[in-house]
Amino acid sequence: MGDLETQISLFELSARQLEPNESKRKETQNPIIEYTNQFLNNVNDIPVFNSINYEIENHFSSEFNENSEPIDSILKHLKEHVHYPGINAASGGHLGYIPGGGIFAAALGDYLAAITNDYAGVDFASPGGVALENSLIEWMGSIVGYPTNCGGNLASGGSIANLIAVTTARESCKIKTIAIPKTVIYLSKQAHHCIEKAIRIAGLKDCILRYINLNEKCQIISEELDNQIEKDKADGLLPFMVIASAGTTDVGAIDPLSEIGIICKKHNLWYHIDAAYGGFFLLTDVGRKKLSGIELSDSIVLDPHKGLFLPYGLGAVLIKNKKKMHEAHYYNASYLQDFSHSKDVQSPAELSPELSKPFRGLRLWLPLKLHGTKPFIACLEEKLLLTKYFVQEIKKVDGFEIYLEPELSVATYRYLPKNGNVNSFNEALVKATHQDGRVFISSTSIEGVFILRLAILSFRTHKDTIDLAIQVLKDGVKKVLLANQHLAVDQC
Repeated sequence: MGDLETQISLFELSARQLEPNESKRKETQNPIIEYTNQFLNNVNDIPVFNSINYEIENHFSSEFNENSEPIDSILKHLKEHVHYPGINAASGGHLGYIPGGGIFAAALGDYLAAITNDYAGVDFASPGGVALENSLIEWMGSIVGYPTNCGGNLASGGSIANLIAVTTARESCKIKTIAIPKTVIYLSKQAHHCIEKAIRIAGLKDCILRYINLNEKCQIISEELDNQIEKDKADGLLPFMVIASAGTTDVGAIDPLSEIGIICKKHNLWYHIDAAYGGFFLLTDVGRKKLSGIELSDSIVLDPHKGLFLPYGLGAVLIKNKKKMHEAHYYNASYLQDFSHSKDVQSPAELSPELSKPFRGLRLWLPLKLHGTKPFIACLEEKLLLTKYFVQEIKKVDGFEIYLEPELSVATYRYLPKNGNVNSFNEALVKATHQDGRVFISSTSIEGVFILRLAILSFRTHKDTIDLAIQVLKDGVKKVLLANQHLAVDQC
């Protein structure tokens, strides 16, 4: 054997460790399956929030070398330094940042996608994978009320999905660099921060951003929007796009979608709706009524990892006119000249910035096929009712008030102490609930008012979770009052 062949043989022997046989696979699989089963069996007993008093980074620095490590040791490391500290996002007690949960069947879909390693970015490589993802786009389009031939893409989340929509709008409306300083985008202060990020990344940073005034429900005032567009036209500016929300992150507000749609049509503006949180409530009776007019949009974002309870990592963008989406994202590459493209099928890689992408569709397709849509709809209906229940019960607790009546499943509220600063008290109350750890709530600020939030969307959140959350809030109030002896303890 020659010297070259000897070297190849030696490296091959080591490289083949990456291709374990069935026996070796089971040595790794079995402990992982046992670990995940234990996690799922005890998920509701694990604290929802765990603060730490050490530097996490110290346990992940300079840890890679040529030596292998046993799987049991690796899992122990993950449990102690990854899965335990911080927020347990898999828990039904995660009521903070619009959680979705992470249903088991989605994990199986990801496992299948990772094992087979199908590349579903181009139909030539995986015609079945592309067809599967396109069927999900078509299904979501039917929920929204878009035509069956609408465009769409399964992205990593709402941020990239919104970027795809903004980029498509820019190209569709032929916004040229020279015109950008006179081009106007209309939105709300309640719009998710990823919208402004998308505008910046899409090269529209120097556009004029008009933040339209909101009513007492934190909704865009449509009459003011119309008047502002008229004024901007009269001033020689170029109105371009309106961005509305179907369930804001802060308070769950829904803009007047039908009225805004009519205004956009009147002025020939691109109409985009961020429905990352609220969009899938269209599957419920209440949601269909509250989100009426959503079909008037030119583009929309929905997050299956929120409203369909999937693990993090799946957002969806829908564009009513698929041709416009393709024109904004198509590509040509000589090394891909062997790929034959079907005239009737547009591949995901031609409809988004991504070429290399995971087979995301399987994590949604498998659960929908395995369970059907009925339990998903029931889960959404339950969350709406649980939100009503929370509002009903927290009003009975002396000192609490509802800040805004919820539109969907985000409740905003605060405690009004008889003495002292209201904002400071509620800030201390949030910290007290975090120290408690049995549930996780969050906060926001609206016009200088510190507000508590309860985002009810985890598929593991049920009535007993809400009862526990109310008890944690009561306990938190007592704790804050006791820490501030100058306040009357008998308030609680």
